[in-house]
Amino acid sequence: MATEASVGPLPDVPGTGRPVPRAEPALVERWRSGGGELVDLLAQVRERTGGVAAFDLGSRPTVLVTDPQAVHHVLARQPDRYVKRSHRARLLIGDGVLSATGAAWKRQRRLLQAQFTGVGMRRYEQRIAEAAGTTAGRWSEYARTGETFDVGREMHRFALDTIWRSLTGHPLDEGTERELASVAAVVAALPTLPAEVSDARDAVAGDLARIDAVARHAIDAARGGAAGPHGPGLLHVLVDAATTRAEYTDRLIRDELTTLLVAGHETTATTLTWLYLLLDDHPAAREEALAAGGEGSTQRRRAIQALVHETLRLYPSAWLLPRHAAEDDILAGYSVEAGTDVLVCPYLTHRDPHLWPDPESFSPGRFTSEDGRPAHQGAYLPFGIGPRACLGLQFALREATVLLEHLLPAHTPSFHDIPEKAAYGIVVRPDGSTPATLGTPLT
Repeated sequence: MATEASVGPLPDVPGTGRPVPRAEPALVERWRSGGGELVDLLAQVRERTGGVAAFDLGSRPTVLVTDPQAVHHVLARQPDRYVKRSHRARLLIGDGVLSATGAAWKRQRRLLQAQFTGVGMRRYEQRIAEAAGTTAGRWSEYARTGETFDVGREMHRFALDTIWRSLTGHPLDEGTERELASVAAVVAALPTLPAEVSDARDAVAGDLARIDAVARHAIDAARGGAAGPHGPGLLHVLVDAATTRAEYTDRLIRDELTTLLVAGHETTATTLTWLYLLLDDHPAAREEALAAGGEGSTQRRRAIQALVHETLRLYPSAWLLPRHAAEDDILAGYSVEAGTDVLVCPYLTHRDPHLWPDPESFSPGRFTSEDGRPAHQGAYLPFGIGPRACLGLQFALREATVLLEHLLPAHTPSFHDIPEKAAYGIVVRPDGSTPATLGTPLT
């Protein structure tokens, strides 16, 4: 059974604590001179210093948090002390719910939350199923013709189609798909954009203009009452809110639309791409999932969900969650001063050998056996935890599961090339294309 790592008690109120253990400055200097990924530095800091560790990264003191109890304290128990500052994707998503703070965030989240739970989720079941069926049809054609296709691009097409149907009520058409490629382009460019906001905006001005044009057209169509075959979508909820809430200007509706596009397809598409790459290395995992039960059975669905969860453990949708200490606090017995930057890193928590035995291995059984995963909430958080956890968690899990129920029994991609490394931006994505072909459908 996996055990919990702990660095000490977690008082609820500020007091006098020990200084946070500090990583040696030479680590940061070597990382800067080597030009590696930030995750490489964070991994060394965690390994050498522990689950709560201080180091000098920028102008403000920085504390890395990977211990599950400390993670839970920051994100779930004390979210008003550890707050979000400007979101790195703000250039793209504006004042959408991901980047909003304070009272504005609470109002925006409250409006959207009902759409992703209970009855709200049931509204989107048919749309998810139809998007999955469309993708399955394309894959059958690839299998028939032997055409080479990119698995990652297919996953993006599926996830974008799903969220577009859920937003507008209509399937994604080819023209809109071409224009919305600008969303992925901006997301990919964000880590390398200039620090100055105006310079960064200029660098992606063309893509932002295309996104704005699609948003304007969709908002106008929703305001005109254009609903799809399964009724209105999320965009109609936002447009309706504008009739009674002055804050829902066309600009805010555009920001929420773009936020939902980013959060609703980029993370799911990346997770599914990683899953297929992992299955290429571990073909028995596919066979075990399909053997767990017959088509449509609870047992098979649970086994497929375990594939998704294990992929999310290795490549969490939110691999790094920056926070800012708004006031002094005691964290795991250590004193954290107001003004400190705090980096919660699910990627490293999910790969902690004290929590997850053999953490680098792909082992979906962790999520089907009762004692296969740590009990502490802070040990597994691919979508975050606490009040700012991702709204679309259940939506993402559902769409991934439905697609895999369509594709796994029929097709196994044969990859022509495998990306050698990951790229750490807003999400952790394969750093390269994923060309593949399909054989004849399996029986």
